[in-house]
Amino acid sequence: MTVRSLAISLLVCALSLLSAVSVCGLQEGQVRLLTVQSSINPVVAEFVREQIFLANEQADSAVLLQIDTPGGLDTAMREIIQAQLQSLIPVIVYVAPSGARAASAGALITLAADFAVMAPGSNIGAAHPVSIGAGGLGSDPTMAEKVVNDAVAYARSLAQQKGRNQDWAERIVRDSLSTPAQEALELQVIDMVADDVPALLDGLHGRKYLRQGQVRSLDIASAVLLPVEMNWRQKILNAISHPNVAYLLMMLGMLGIFFELSQPGVILPGVIGAIALLLAFFALQTLPVNFVGVLLILLSLVLFVLEVKVVSYGMLSVGGIVAMSIGSLMLIDSSDPYMQISRAVIAATVTCSAAFFLLATWMVVRTQRRTFFSGVEGMIGETGMAVSDIGEDGKVFVHGEYWQATSQDEIAAGSQIEITAVTDGLVLKVRRLNKPDLLERHREGED
Repeated sequence: MTVRSLAISLLVCALSLLSAVSVCGLQEGQVRLLTVQSSINPVVAEFVREQIFLANEQADSAVLLQIDTPGGLDTAMREIIQAQLQSLIPVIVYVAPSGARAASAGALITLAADFAVMAPGSNIGAAHPVSIGAGGLGSDPTMAEKVVNDAVAYARSLAQQKGRNQDWAERIVRDSLSTPAQEALELQVIDMVADDVPALLDGLHGRKYLRQGQVRSLDIASAVLLPVEMNWRQKILNAISHPNVAYLLMMLGMLGIFFELSQPGVILPGVIGAIALLLAFFALQTLPVNFVGVLLILLSLVLFVLEVKVVSYGMLSVGGIVAMSIGSLMLIDSSDPYMQISRAVIAATVTCSAAFFLLATWMVVRTQRRTFFSGVEGMIGETGMAVSDIGEDGKVFVHGEYWQATSQDEIAAGSQIEITAVTDGLVLKVRRLNKPDLLERHREGED
């Protein structure tokens, strides 16, 4: 074999090797990992929906949604489930880590998955609908029954579509049943129990799932795990969507607006207050808000502002504190603990806010009632001495200066006087203080 033939053979082998490596690389897919460790709110729904869409667009092998949630809003849950059902690639829901839960909305999201997996020590269920609106579900039995029946039908349809236990799906809605991981596997609610993500991928590889009427095989043996996080905007919005954070932002905004109204021109508190209120309003739209509670909190702000303008001997402030307390307790209209504002946060916030309002009111009133120390107004109430007899005309000595003065009563020279008013012509109106002989002391001082 010539050298030329050997070089050509080596080149062909190299090209064949590179082609094989390239083909393997193209065939190697990726599994997009999304982690949700919060309540199901519109921000979380937007994140999950966008990532499922991107995963389909980039032809990923699968989407892995790892959840640990107490539940959330029905509208946000349905957005996520619709994205799951419309996905062309399989969606895996993993309730993890150990000790995690998929409660309420999280349970239905798990039911809608192509493959449902739980970590040991986790639990799933408790999907009974809760009140979203004034009065709650218990205030109208007929409406409550309609809501429960709707949720039952939805849960059973999801279980039927994914081949899961339909009776169990109904019980988690009607009876708020919650089931541990191993029992959920035995009841055919989930597909497997896995300690971690690698064990999950190994256990699910090759399993069948149904898509567009066709049975397909899950191929994730060589898939690369791609963790995806929320962008900075979604992280901020998700953080402020917590009831405690939304409530604190609302109260901070009110404090800033109150300070700006009581002390116009400071600007900074008003700007901070306006920003905080806008963020609070965004957060509150993701929560089941009772608008009577919002109105009571706004009423408390009005009462505190009026306290500065109207002399009520503290009654307006007391009314403001009561309105703020009741409004804070009524603000979130839901019986779910994760939707509630912490009572400790409410107590601390109302106490601090009331103290701030009262302190600011006291400072404003004190400033408004403070005696003038300069100008014409500062002369009123000052004392001096009659240099001459004073009637319709006379002269007094005040603040080291001689002034023209007038009095309704006759005042003898040497008497101590008090200024009661200052005319436009800078003539002092005075009255006698019944302390004579100050003229002699003044003259002795001049000598």
